Amino acid sequence: MFDLKGKVALVTGAKNGMGKTHALMLAQQGATVIVTNRKDSCSDVVTEIKKADGKAEGYALDVSKSKEVSRVFSTVAKKYGGLDILVNNAGIFYPKPALDITEKDWDQLMNINLKGQFLCAQAAAKIMVKKQYGRIINISSISSGGVGIGVGGGSHYTASKGGIIGMTEALALEWAPYGITVNSVAPGIIDTKMSRKTRMTPKQFKDFLAHYVPLNRIGRPEEVSAMVVFLASDESSYTTGATFYVDGGFLAA
Repeated sequence: MFDLKGKVALVTGAKNGMGKTHALMLAQQGATVIVTNRKDSCSDVVTEIKKADGKAEGYALDVSKSKEVSRVFSTVAKKYGGLDILVNNAGIFYPKPALDITEKDWDQLMNINLKGQFLCAQAAAKIMVKKQYGRIINISSISSGGVGIGVGGGSHYTASKGGIIGMTEALALEWAPYGITVNSVAPGIIDTKMSRKTRMTPKQFKDFLAHYVPLNRIGRPEEVSAMVVFLASDESSYTTGATFYVDGGFLAA
């Protein structure tokens, strides 16, 4: 199960954190993985994958720039004969009180987190329709509206992540006739550099987990990547338009 041999996958924001683990696990399952990051070509990740006998290549890519997206996706399609899997992982977050968020703050975050996911999904789908096959996985967040979990200082962030879920559902409907599935993964509290920006004191955080997270611990990036691998595989062939919360039971508490 979950065999990805012969598949070509592209992961955005793959330099570290969850993006890196998504790339590593896809490669472990046999996919050729294209890793991208806004400022560099993720050479360390490429080297790590190749040392484990995997196949990988890296590109610098700012997902908010349509010309860059078109260039990278076109290059990948020509070199590898197509694209089978897209993991829309690139995203940023910097906490800021809503009263202090500037138009520039809002636009920068939305351009990367939401517009960037759309541009990449659109570019991927244009390639995937030729084979009538594709898997698009958008990374959202438990803090995305409708579930009662917000983030103080994150009105711009939660708005972008809620938009991803709505976009996922709409794209799933449009692209189902082409054999393309579109799903989203909404992680809870995962141990990444980005999540540490919102942490409280060690004692406060421990008490928070005990009260709100039934599994009483923070999640590991690999636990989110396991869901990504499932959605990238043929085993998820009847799953589209769905959002999967990987949250340690947060929503059930």
